[in-house]
Amino acid sequence: MQESKIYEYAVIRLVPKVEREEFFNIGLLMFSKREKYIRFEFHLCTEKFKSMNPEIDYHDISQNLENFKHVASGQKEGGPIALLDIPERFRWLTAVRSSVIQTSRPHPGKTQDLDKTFERLFQELVK
Repeated sequence: MQESKIYEYAVIRLVPKVEREEFFNIGLLMFSKREKYIRFEFHLCTEKFKSMNPEIDYHDISQNLENFKHVASGQKEGGPIALLDIPERFRWLTAVRSSVIQTSRPHPGKTQDLDKTFERLFQELVK
């Protein structure tokens, strides 16, 4: 019998006008300390993006999300934060911030299969 794996996840949100506090979900970040697992994916729907605030540059947001991915995956392109260990990167990425790209508070869970759970959560919360 497989042992359950403990994980945390946060939903990545686009907040086009921070002062209005309106957002839509654009990605998911999941991490498991024991399994040394971290995964980040995003889906930026152009129609939603344009309808929320056409003044924001799609390319800039997309590039910021790519940088977010570099940090999550520990790639040197992510700068010094990307060189931290997985739990520190997760905590840095999920820190409260007042910017156009924000995360939900981390949520805990248990699963037998981290990737399968990630895919399910991504479909439910992002797509």
